[in-house]
Amino acid sequence: MGRHGGGISFLEAPLKFTAPHITVPLGVGIGRIVFHALNKVEIGLCALAVISALYLRPEWRVRAGLAALSFVLLLQTFWLLPALDVRAEALLSGNPPPPNSLHLLYIVAEAVKLLLLLGTGALAYFTLNRQRLNAQRRRVQHA
Repeated sequence: MGRHGGGISFLEAPLKFTAPHITVPLGVGIGRIVFHALNKVEIGLCALAVISALYLRPEWRVRAGLAALSFVLLLQTFWLLPALDVRAEALLSGNPPPPNSLHLLYIVAEAVKLLLLLGTGALAYFTLNRQRLNAQRRRVQHA
């Protein structure tokens, strides 16, 4: 759930197929490794964000954003990635599966995740900054 994940999802994945000597099976094999590693990093960062939110107790909108992010990530982890893996295995074994919309759904999920991350992060930043300024004002008033 970070800027590098966006770079991988939106830039590296489609561009690798334009590189010389990259075959579809090779690109699919590399993609599987990269996306599974990225998914593990995202799960770790998401867990850290949720634990931080439990400790900091941000306003409900920040918690809702984290919940939505977590939901999309879990959807990718337990449904989309396994379904795409089945397709990749079929392709790699020489039995290309019929076209479907799983890749498009994964791209949409990545875009939604990126927008939620940017929005939730901005909201958390401005909320914490507002709380810090209010605390400073209270200290000045009581001094």
